[in-house]
Amino acid sequence: MGKRIRIQRLRRSALVLAAPLVAALLQPAAAADLNVVSWGGVYMKSQILGAVRPFEDTTGKSVEVLSYNGGLEEVRAQVYSYNVKWDVIDIELGDALRGCEEGLFVEVDHDDLPPSPDGVPAREDFLPGTLTECAVGSVIWTTVLGYRAGSFGDDPPDSVEDFFDIDQYPGHRGMRRTPKRNLEWALIADGVPADKVYEVLATPAGQDRAFETLSRIKPLLVWWDTGIESIRNLRNGDVRLSTVWSGRAWEADTHRGAELELIWNHQIWSVDLWAVLKHGRRQDLAMDFLRFATSTETLARQTQYIPYGPARRSAEALVPEAMLAYLPTAESHMAAGALEFDAEFWSRHFDRINHRFQRWLERPVRVPEYLPR
Repeated sequence: MGKRIRIQRLRRSALVLAAPLVAALLQPAAAADLNVVSWGGVYMKSQILGAVRPFEDTTGKSVEVLSYNGGLEEVRAQVYSYNVKWDVIDIELGDALRGCEEGLFVEVDHDDLPPSPDGVPAREDFLPGTLTECAVGSVIWTTVLGYRAGSFGDDPPDSVEDFFDIDQYPGHRGMRRTPKRNLEWALIADGVPADKVYEVLATPAGQDRAFETLSRIKPLLVWWDTGIESIRNLRNGDVRLSTVWSGRAWEADTHRGAELELIWNHQIWSVDLWAVLKHGRRQDLAMDFLRFATSTETLARQTQYIPYGPARRSAEALVPEAMLAYLPTAESHMAAGALEFDAEFWSRHFDRINHRFQRWLERPVRVPEYLPR
């Protein structure tokens, strides 16, 4: 009987001791001081290691990093309802321009951005086109063509024209589910010089031409929405050629043994930028993060984890030597017919062209007899 009483007392003591622990576990996790939104994958990793953690160490503030797939829909929903949960967002140039016109982002004082280490003002240090009214550039990134090494024997494809040549290079193709860049490449494959692409694409006849060229390979197209899908499709053999983000391909090749080859011919490069959402309750801290993330030191540090070109001239000299050959801004890559993505064009024309693109996607296609089913 005495032992039973002692055991019961021990159990009560254990429950008393455990109660604070249980209560602590049931409490909701403390909210982060700042929510930062980006694209996921190796790109997000480069931002966490290059910018987010150093910012936390410097300021003592906590940062929650969230993932999205681009676009302005969620931004509009939060800003228009004054229920802003995202503080800072990594965004493509076209969306940055549209979002600023729609009043979704806070205007940025360029004179308030940190100068280069040797005192060059930010206005002079940032590359052309990387500073906008409401956003500040971080990296120059690109979309290229890729394939598994050895999958085409001794005569592999090496151009955009080859991507569209299903006779010489048969097999399925991967493309991101968007008209952007796909229509530009379709025109280049149909003989339009790179410096005339947007001039042609701005006309109804040019758009017809682009869709007709894309339709020639439509039976073989496999669409992807995220960078990891594009790489997985190549590795699994679901496609033989695919459009890919060069940073994703670099990570898969160097860290995961994907054995990918990239075609830099007519790469389409663009800028990603940081922007701060309007009506947020932490705009001052968000602006502190934007300034920190676009400093020379931070942009250079980010290139240790992904080979994208920094948006500041002063950061280019600090890029690790091992990354130089992979940069979209490398001289040899830019000389191979590189095309700058025209964000202003797509800001004006995206809604109309995308409506046609979505209808084109839904339209059934007759598969020729000679193509695999």
